Amino acid sequence: MKKIRTLKISKDTSSHHIKFNAMASACEVIIETRDRHIAQQVAECVTAEVWRVEDKFSRYDNNSVCSKINTSAGKQVSIDEETYLLLNFAEQCYQLSAGLFDISSGVLRKIWSFDALSGECKHFPTEKEVEEMVSLVNWESVVFDQNSIHLPRDMEVDFGGIGKEYAVDRAILLAKKITDVPILVNLGGDMAVTGPRLNNQAWQVAIEHPDSEALGQKQDMIIALNQGALATSGDARRYIMREGIRYGHVLNAKTGWPILGAPRSITTAAPQCIQAGILATLALLQGQDAEQFLNEQEITFWARR
Repeated sequence: MKKIRTLKISKDTSSHHIKFNAMASACEVIIETRDRHIAQQVAECVTAEVWRVEDKFSRYDNNSVCSKINTSAGKQVSIDEETYLLLNFAEQCYQLSAGLFDISSGVLRKIWSFDALSGECKHFPTEKEVEEMVSLVNWESVVFDQNSIHLPRDMEVDFGGIGKEYAVDRAILLAKKITDVPILVNLGGDMAVTGPRLNNQAWQVAIEHPDSEALGQKQDMIIALNQGALATSGDARRYIMREGIRYGHVLNAKTGWPILGAPRSITTAAPQCIQAGILATLALLQGQDAEQFLNEQEITFWARR
């Protein structure tokens, strides 16, 4: 079935704004130019690339590389260089987190559901269910090289923890090849810029408060971004409530249970979005020690508890 995808271009006094949807997120591109032709070129290039990355690495697309790996039933699967590089990055993240970040933990979604904004808990896994599912999480049993990957039977990989941020970086890279006008790419709150705005001023970026729906937009945080990227991770939109305890969607790959005690939201700054995104996620995985972890990395961050 062919996917129906659309983009909308609007214009103000100095910029063009592109809005579209990808990776279950509202996305936006701001191009500081009055030239409609340049804006159209950037819009078509960026959206095509973001949708390409989504189609290739989505676990929800039966034709994706991710799905082919996950349905391989223990057989070796051929991969290209791009997939190898993402797997290699996932390996680095696994080592840096001492196993807390593991893209083979995607199978845990079979027992955990954090889709409701209300936090309604339709099913809370039993200890037995978690124990059975976490036995299928084992990145060290995954064998891959530049040409192929072998995933043990019943295991799965999930690129969701790095895919969106990777798409941001790809979009910025391709946009720079088209024009040198200032551009901001924002995929559901993970974003990057090509540089300062035309007046050499910083982009003013609003970071949503974890409780924005209750508090109102006036509680949003404004960050000045001159270069590089920002990524935010937290439980504002993906959580469940049970017996007065809030369980966020970030899971400990070793135990199969949600991380407790972490900040509600962490925003990090880095040269590339994929770097910012993984640092925010790795920090959340530290729970109460999230801020300490980020301070040790010597990066700029904002945490909300």
